[in-house]
Amino acid sequence: MCLAIPGKIVAFVPGNDSRLATVEVAGVRRTVDLGLLQEDLPNLGDWVLIHVGFAMSKISEQNAAYQMQVLMTLGETEQALQEVRGYGLEDGEEREIS
Repeated sequence: MCLAIPGKIVAFVPGNDSRLATVEVAGVRRTVDLGLLQEDLPNLGDWVLIHVGFAMSKISEQNAAYQMQVLMTLGETEQALQEVRGYGLEDGEEREIS
C-alpha cells in the first residue's frame, strides 16, 4: 500500500536553499525533499504529507492528527513508521535536532 504520512517540519537542512527539511513523524525524524512545494514553501512547525521522502502538500495540524488516527484505525501505523525509517539521511541514521 502507498502511504502519505503527516510529518511536522522541525528543522531545515543548512545549505540547501530550504529545499530539504527534517520532519518528525511519531517521534521519528527524517530528512525530506520540499522540491514539490517550491511555489508555497512550508515554514518551521508546518505539517506536510510525505511519501517516499518527498513532501507532497502542506496540511493543517488538525488534518495531520486525523490522518494519523485513520492510519491507526486501519492498523497501518507501524507500516507508516517503517516507511519513514526507510528513507531520509544518506547514511541511514536518524538525526537528532535540539
